[in-house]
Amino acid sequence: MFSEGGMSRRSFIERLGGVGGTALVLAGMSALGFGIEAQAYEPPALSGGTKGKKIIVLGSGVAGLTSAYELAAAGYDVTVLEARNRVGGRSYTARKGTQLTELGGEAQTCTFDAGHYINPGPWRIPYHHSGYLHYAKKFGVGVELFNNENDHSYINFERGSGPLKGKPVRKQEIAADIRGYATEMLAKQVKQGALDAEFSPGDKELFLDYLRGEGYLTPKDLKYEGVDGRGFIENPGAGLKPGPGVESKPHALTDILHSNTWRTVRSVAGWEQQRTMFQPIGGMDQLPAGFMRNMKPKVLLEHVVDKISQTPDSVTVAYTTAKGQKGAMTADYIVCTIPLSVLRGIDMQVSPTFKEAIGGVSYALVGKIGIQMKTRFWEDNHQMYGGHIYVDDPMIATISMPSTGWLGQKGVVLGYYGQGANAARVSAMTHKDRLELALAAGQKVFPEYRENAESAFSIAWHRVPFNMGGWAQWNEEGRAKYYPTLTEPDGRIYLAGEHLSYLTGWQEGGIESAWQQIEKIHKRVHAA
Repeated sequence: MFSEGGMSRRSFIERLGGVGGTALVLAGMSALGFGIEAQAYEPPALSGGTKGKKIIVLGSGVAGLTSAYELAAAGYDVTVLEARNRVGGRSYTARKGTQLTELGGEAQTCTFDAGHYINPGPWRIPYHHSGYLHYAKKFGVGVELFNNENDHSYINFERGSGPLKGKPVRKQEIAADIRGYATEMLAKQVKQGALDAEFSPGDKELFLDYLRGEGYLTPKDLKYEGVDGRGFIENPGAGLKPGPGVESKPHALTDILHSNTWRTVRSVAGWEQQRTMFQPIGGMDQLPAGFMRNMKPKVLLEHVVDKISQTPDSVTVAYTTAKGQKGAMTADYIVCTIPLSVLRGIDMQVSPTFKEAIGGVSYALVGKIGIQMKTRFWEDNHQMYGGHIYVDDPMIATISMPSTGWLGQKGVVLGYYGQGANAARVSAMTHKDRLELALAAGQKVFPEYRENAESAFSIAWHRVPFNMGGWAQWNEEGRAKYYPTLTEPDGRIYLAGEHLSYLTGWQEGGIESAWQQIEKIHKRVHAA
């Protein structure tokens, strides 16, 4: 496994990752003195007056609402123009009565029971998204824990081979076994002296102690033989039966490897994902509602932007209302938070370079479906509270159990969360066929799935008017060539949104982008 010669700390960490995944990597990094810190953010202080300037904000997603709220609080004359009949943009919750008609699609009306909902757009908040949490606290928007990883969930992979193919298996079994076998192999290499050159005096035994605990290895021969945390065939209980219960036995390493179920095992999926995250109580539309309860600016709904023009001294927005009335509004500056996928189709008086940059990014093809179930069978029969079902069907990608309404009667399950070309294929289906696709996948994991389905609501963001995609997908070339151009104003036009951040797809990206742009405007006002 390891060469006879020495290796650098970096190589050592890389090899830990190869055999034990992120858990071993983070443990190794901690042992070698590395750490990961979070950074807090606050809105800019827009002090010193506004000189009577007027600002138009285009779009009322979180970037637009953030911009409007902070600018108005500083004293600017702010008006928000929103194309839809609601605020929030992709910070959106589908509940009883929600209506949606995709481009070229059928009309949907959500028929979930009162109190039940699905978040078709953003649905979880990392702990380090300080901007979002700042406004949630400021506006009294309560949050609750989102169970983003559940060891007692199922993995159902059908594209591998061996006895685990197409067999729902608990994630805790795979996690315990693959890491147990990995630590066993590493521990034996360490004990045999393969890494002696890398250890300081006393470190070797300490590291072996760590491996024994990490992989639940036997104390002397460093062998993985299973652990109670992987689950029981019969759970322990009272009396003699079940009494101590019957422990389960590890899967063979070769079966795990060839089933590909090991690919789901991570201790930390990445900077943007944690085992437990946050979600706003009552739905993702609660933060936009919080902004609106505290907003000073006028928010004009169903005002579709037709044209943006500017002179050296002002900027004008031409628009059409829902009743077909044409109008125009002039201001000193614009903060435009319209997605670039939509903005590229609007007549704008900007430089050719700026116009080219707007067209220099693609947008994610992404779709979801929420299914209301008449019983919470995943809790009642499978003891699964929140978390995801892992499947290797790219049309489905993820099935997720709700992290709200615990122990209730009903609940709304996320039936699929597809992206890319597969999301495009699903979006071409009727709503009925989308639901059938989701039910067929869920039935393979839960025998109760289909019979419990009551109603559903689906969305394909790349077919939603005024969005035309889930989030910006910058490639390396676009980041280098176009991204810097768009972070700076073109005349009196400033852009903001998740697309002008490295947190694309997250509300935090829109919030922090808005903070940066409104601070630039404020400094410009005071520099004049």
